[in-house]
Amino acid sequence: MLRSVLSNDFPRSRVLTALLVVIVLGLAFAPFLFPGAKSLSVAAKILVFIVLVASYDLLLGYTGIVSFAHTMFFGIGAYGIAIALARLGPTWGAVAVGVVTGLAVSLVLSFVIGLFSLRVKAIFYAMITLAVAAAFQTLASQLSDFTGGEDGLTFKVPEMLSPGFSLAEEPFLGASLDGKLISYYLLFFVAVALFLVMLRIVNSPFGRVLQAIRENDFRAEALGYRTVIYRTLSNVLGAGFATLAGAMLALWLRYNGPDTSLSFEIMLDILLMVVIGGMGTMYGAIVGSTVFILTQSYLQDLMKLASGGVAHLPAVGGFLSALLSPDRWLLWLGVLFVLSVYYFPTGIVGKLRTRALGGTRRA
Repeated sequence: MLRSVLSNDFPRSRVLTALLVVIVLGLAFAPFLFPGAKSLSVAAKILVFIVLVASYDLLLGYTGIVSFAHTMFFGIGAYGIAIALARLGPTWGAVAVGVVTGLAVSLVLSFVIGLFSLRVKAIFYAMITLAVAAAFQTLASQLSDFTGGEDGLTFKVPEMLSPGFSLAEEPFLGASLDGKLISYYLLFFVAVALFLVMLRIVNSPFGRVLQAIRENDFRAEALGYRTVIYRTLSNVLGAGFATLAGAMLALWLRYNGPDTSLSFEIMLDILLMVVIGGMGTMYGAIVGSTVFILTQSYLQDLMKLASGGVAHLPAVGGFLSALLSPDRWLLWLGVLFVLSVYYFPTGIVGKLRTRALGGTRRA
């Protein structure tokens, strides 16, 4: 049963297995283990980015496609939900319309971009996607009557997902049984389902062809595979899953704007998560997203505690306190990720798998 669910792609490392179990269980029971609005929002963001990063790894890690337009498809999904609910009202029908419309736009756009651009060299394709993404972000900012412009769109969600909806008056295990809890578990189950679908795709014969193209596209072409068609299909699949991730984010936030889903900073974050977790490993999306978002969300708080703790040390207290000031959290965030790339060049998942393989060979 487990072999079927995981598409016969096991972590292949005891440490990695334990880490994944801890992350999945932590996300599954986050509302009860970590009560509070911030912790729940962090957990929901991790779920969204697991889907988004896995969809990008399908392009970069498994096919070798470098695209800077992934946030565009992410934003299309978010805007699809936002515009549908703002125009049609807070109904499940509007949610369905938003998801279907967003998917349709993303699939057509990704197919056109892939079909006409993937024939060029990788760096030129990356530049093309960067230009298209920048144009789309500008368009979303200027069409204020349709997208809300720079201010974005705030909308209501179906009653069952709204914070005002209540299943019970009394909290259960410290968590309020309200619409926010239902929204979180909707995100959780959707994220699990989408991740397992992507895991199945990369472990299918289609996924093996994508990996062959990544390793040597000339040899794959010589074997009879139309590499442009496979790359285009990979681009379409990645765009579709990114669109669904955007829809998840919009439903959770009940708001969407250019900076929320179309910012180039999000694209950089996705790249970092893929590299930290490990390219070409779907499990890397889980580990990379969790490590990055937890660090991004709580490093400043930890530095504030550390700065206060060393402030009273003789001689060096003032220097250390200034060095660990929460205002410098971005500096330390950069240092941490440089160190992680240095010590984990193949990502955390790749390193753990290599170490486990080495131990098995020695045994």
